[in-house]
Amino acid sequence: MSEQQKNLAFVFPGQGSQSVGMLTQLAASYPEVQQTFDKASFVLGRDLWNLVTNGSEDDLNQTQNTQPIMLAAGVAVWEVWCKHSTIRPAWMAGHSLGEYAALVCSGALFFEDAVKLVEARARFMQEAVPAGIGAMAAILGLDDKQVIEICANVAGTEVVSAVNFNSPGQVVIAGHKAAVERAASAAKEAGAKRAVLLPVSVPSHCALMQSAADSLDEALQDIVLATPKMQLVHNVDVESHVAPEVIRNALKEQLYKPVRWVESIECMHNKGVTIFVECGPGKVLTGLDKRIAKEAEHLAIYNPETLNKVLEQLND
Repeated sequence: MSEQQKNLAFVFPGQGSQSVGMLTQLAASYPEVQQTFDKASFVLGRDLWNLVTNGSEDDLNQTQNTQPIMLAAGVAVWEVWCKHSTIRPAWMAGHSLGEYAALVCSGALFFEDAVKLVEARARFMQEAVPAGIGAMAAILGLDDKQVIEICANVAGTEVVSAVNFNSPGQVVIAGHKAAVERAASAAKEAGAKRAVLLPVSVPSHCALMQSAADSLDEALQDIVLATPKMQLVHNVDVESHVAPEVIRNALKEQLYKPVRWVESIECMHNKGVTIFVECGPGKVLTGLDKRIAKEAEHLAIYNPETLNKVLEQLND
């Protein structure tokens, strides 16, 4: 019999956490990883696990591959957790694409439906902005207001805006490639520690994604959604929703509105969460979350060693 732990949140990473060979150590010890990827591969008719283990970095970074792979990765780690622990979090959230894994793991969305959805989402995003037209960049060392103002000042007739508020001092911008490059240069002149273009094929969460959001909205109408079994904080409004139509709208708006990750972690921390567990490959979110909720404990599960560490700590 599983039990919810009120001070526990599981969070799921999105694009940017992928790497060739990710989760292979976990898969070698826990069959749930391969089983989850097999299910996703069957739905799409292509071998996602082969892409993870034998594909190139360029293949993995193509959004039509990254999105279903990262969904499967987050759900796979959750499946391993559920097989080996009765403890369940009272809270969940996912960073951008990671929100789909959170919805699956909270019982709000069937995994097979989520796989189809994120592949369609990736296709709509790539169609909205062909490769090479858009870009994203991480700006480190400036506050949110400075980044927002820089984007407004350099945009001109193009689109560039702050789209991911990841942690204090780390904001991601997105838009037309030339405008993103102008903003990155202006950020460096304003004193940013770094301004780095990201290896993505589409500019997520900005106004260029409006047409993709409209197409996604149509696809969402055919999807069955249930009430999440735990509080799930959405990126777009930092709220927890139970009504299917409101969840659908949050997923639609997420495509062209910013990811409010700092506020999402703060929201859960303010509601009593003292332990955050990142569920997926690597520890990108763990690094961000430590800077947001400094008093909380931050853990990640991505291999047998980290799984055992979290099992031991939560079972004490």
